[in-house]
Amino acid sequence: MDNENAAIWFVDRHLEEGRAGKTAFREADGEKRAITYGQLAGETARFAGALQRHGVRREERVAMIVRDQIEFPVVFWGALKAGAIPVPLNTLLSGQVYEAILNDSRASILVVSEQLWGVVKPAIDGNRFLRAVLVIGGAPEGTESYTTFVKDAPAIEAAEAHSDELAFWLYSSGSTGTPKGVRHVHGSLRATAETFGAQVLGVREDDTVFSVAKMFFAYGLGNAMSFPMAAGATTVIYSGRPTPESVFRIMAVEKPTIFCGVPTLYAALVAEQEKAGTAPVHNIRLCTSAGEALPREIGERWERLWRAEIVDGVGSTEMLHIFLSNRPGDIHYGTSGVAVPGYEVRLVDEHDEDVAEGEVGELLVRGPSSAEGYWNRRHKSQSTFQGHWTRTGDKYERTAEGRYVYCGRTDDMFKVSGIWVSPFEVEQALVEHPAVLEAAVVARADEKDLVKPAAFIVLKDGIAAPTPDELKDFVKDKIGMWKYPRWVEVVEELPKTATGKIQRFKLREAG
Repeated sequence: MDNENAAIWFVDRHLEEGRAGKTAFREADGEKRAITYGQLAGETARFAGALQRHGVRREERVAMIVRDQIEFPVVFWGALKAGAIPVPLNTLLSGQVYEAILNDSRASILVVSEQLWGVVKPAIDGNRFLRAVLVIGGAPEGTESYTTFVKDAPAIEAAEAHSDELAFWLYSSGSTGTPKGVRHVHGSLRATAETFGAQVLGVREDDTVFSVAKMFFAYGLGNAMSFPMAAGATTVIYSGRPTPESVFRIMAVEKPTIFCGVPTLYAALVAEQEKAGTAPVHNIRLCTSAGEALPREIGERWERLWRAEIVDGVGSTEMLHIFLSNRPGDIHYGTSGVAVPGYEVRLVDEHDEDVAEGEVGELLVRGPSSAEGYWNRRHKSQSTFQGHWTRTGDKYERTAEGRYVYCGRTDDMFKVSGIWVSPFEVEQALVEHPAVLEAAVVARADEKDLVKPAAFIVLKDGIAAPTPDELKDFVKDKIGMWKYPRWVEVVEELPKTATGKIQRFKLREAG
């Protein structure tokens, strides 16, 4: 059997193809280090050897609370080479959530960036599964320095693996509650790179990619690691928080050609650039967006300013990356486009019957990158992964042209006067108002216990605030009398996951 360990194709292959000296990753902050494909092959082999020397066995979990820095790809691919299971975790969680996830995953090794140690330390007190805690940077008492751990370790060959063998876990973002461990196989990484990465984005060897979505997130893992590495391209990585100021600086200094963002940040960047009244400084030829549906208004304003299209699509942790998308040269903002090559989608009603064109249904998808299931969530696995099909939990409608229009999460949809209301449609109408930066809409019961839309909005700086009645009338004129929000609340910010998804369940609880 050929060795189908994903690390061979993504890392070691580049030495055979003459890219040993090509920069694979470079940091845009911190020490601003860089690593070539040749160095990455060597360092991942040594990290694998260090794990083996430490007695780590196949399929043991290696938890990663690691910022976007050079060590992230080394640990991820090195763990794969050792036959271990890397488990990248969100770097912005609380200690309480880390404690729950580390116990749930039963990781035996934890790799953590020193900047995050203050949050992580209380989470591992009393942990029964961890045998070693490796700190990248200064190692506090009771931990081991990452540098010391790998020093003088033997460089080993990648462990033999089948494409259908478990490779890594990701924990879901928690936009609807507790994160779940999603288990993926070796073949899924290459599947997403050869479908969305190659056939939709068309990532090239001469590209430089910058993703504001971090590598612990499925969207960022594809954007910043597997897609550019599949093509032999270069990735700019940034460990800090992606503010408009930092993103503008990286665009100007690092000159990425592909920019991968999320709707929240696109809205903020557009607002800042319009306020500046100048043309943005950049080399970007193409952009991507996911995490939340991109409002049409934001996409159109971005393209006018940057002269670069945003390829908006939808993906999930369960499917590893984007499976429904617009594509370069065929962008219809306000839609999620069509199925990515290699994937099929269906819209079904509550009886799993296909819905008619223009009707709202739940989106089901099948394709080569679906997860094997959830860890320790058998009932949830059975309800989500049904044969070849995966239930996304997203509500969509299909247009006459065959494009898919996002309506909301299954849990977020609600009926007003017996008619389905899409929170996203109301939100999209609200952000078209010149004073509104962001909006989120949830269901709320009125005094007669009838469900109506309630809106939470973030206003732009420097523009006169509209009254609630003005905003209600604005939405009525845009999308219809019954869909307007009966309540409008101005907030400083919307609750979001670290990946930019709005946590509407928190807004429902607040209401």
